[in-house]
Amino acid sequence: MQSTPSTAELSEKVKALVRPERWAHILRVAELARTIAQRNGLDPDRAYLAGLLHDAARDLPEAELLRLAPPENEVERAHPLALHGRAARRLAEAWGVEDREVLEAVEGHVFGVLPENGIGMALYVADVSEPGRGVNGEIRELALGGRLLEAYRKAVASKVEYLQKKGVPIHPRTLEVYHSLSDAP
Repeated sequence: MQSTPSTAELSEKVKALVRPERWAHILRVAELARTIAQRNGLDPDRAYLAGLLHDAARDLPEAELLRLAPPENEVERAHPLALHGRAARRLAEAWGVEDREVLEAVEGHVFGVLPENGIGMALYVADVSEPGRGVNGEIRELALGGRLLEAYRKAVASKVEYLQKKGVPIHPRTLEVYHSLSDAP
């Protein structure tokens, strides 16, 4: 039985796989996810861990993404980079991470998670609104103001509207999340 790895051990594993610019983004997302979690009554350490792991596979070669996370639909076959969340989950599992909500958050940061996964919502919002991106400040402020579900709903809607406007196929899981958020009170 393998022991749970420390955050420091996981940091070194992730850092070794990504470019310096990506590592800087990962650290900003992890810190923001932690703060969003704190302000919304969620576990800040678990949110930080999800942020730390979310882009672990983002800079891997396409062949490695396909090996770690074989495509499940046409959108993934056409856009292998869309697999990096599931591939990062596979890496995290191989490294000994067992927290299901954290693993689902890591995988779901690309397509979204159902609102029952608070850590996943915090990660998704942190990823799309971290200050280094220079966009979505209003979404970040909602989440930091204790209105995570509202921020998440806006973030997912914004992504769907952007993809529709660009004529890009939308992943079925993103549509599932979008509709679940639209139907929620």
